Amino acid sequence: MTRSTDMLRQLKDEMAGTADPEKARLLAGFFKTGPGEYGEGDVFLGINVPGQREVAKKYKGLSLAAVGKLLKSGIHEHRLTALIILTGRYGKADAEERERIFEFYLANAGRINNWDLVDVSAPNIVGEFLLANRGRRGVLGRLARSKNLWERRIAVLATGAFIRAGQFGPTLRIAKMLLRDEHDLIHKAIGWMLREVGKRDQAAEEGFLAKQAAVMPRTMLRYAIERFSPRRRAQYMGLR
Repeated sequence: MTRSTDMLRQLKDEMAGTADPEKARLLAGFFKTGPGEYGEGDVFLGINVPGQREVAKKYKGLSLAAVGKLLKSGIHEHRLTALIILTGRYGKADAEERERIFEFYLANAGRINNWDLVDVSAPNIVGEFLLANRGRRGVLGRLARSKNLWERRIAVLATGAFIRAGQFGPTLRIAKMLLRDEHDLIHKAIGWMLREVGKRDQAAEEGFLAKQAAVMPRTMLRYAIERFSPRRRAQYMGLR
């Protein structure tokens, strides 16, 4: 047995030892795992995120191949812990390793299949890589055009890295592309990112809203204007 295989087994055993069946039941409901819901069939151990971060810190030396095995698990917390490890590694990696992690992430995007998995990883891997590699930014458009809900959410959340850097164009372009998306989780994600733009430059956000508020889904608009004054919120919501 290799060291990495042994570490992976230990990690799973440690997580199993802290499982909480009642919390698992509640999480299964919260993440919509019922028939026909977006998280259908997902399985939970019932471990909170701080607990998973502690495990990720302890096993941060897990090989990329072992992280991939963890990401292929049917257990939600295994996948989230894998992504926390991956995100931490990306932040400390050199340019060559960052590209390797970025490609690994895209190759395994099919396993990044719930909103928390996307949100914890997309800005800090996909977003940060594309921020530093202008020539690869076409990936955002490809993801945004995907039929897969989670790839579209990856595209939206990845633009958070650009927002942090004071670059709002990618967020506004992806928001426009997905303005008529049918899924509530995309509406919420875009509204959230527009709100983050507004925190840094309200004029930039309102410039977008001036053109699009009347046709935006109500949830998207409501999330986008959450920080506005009550009077301004009422004006915008009156357009819908």
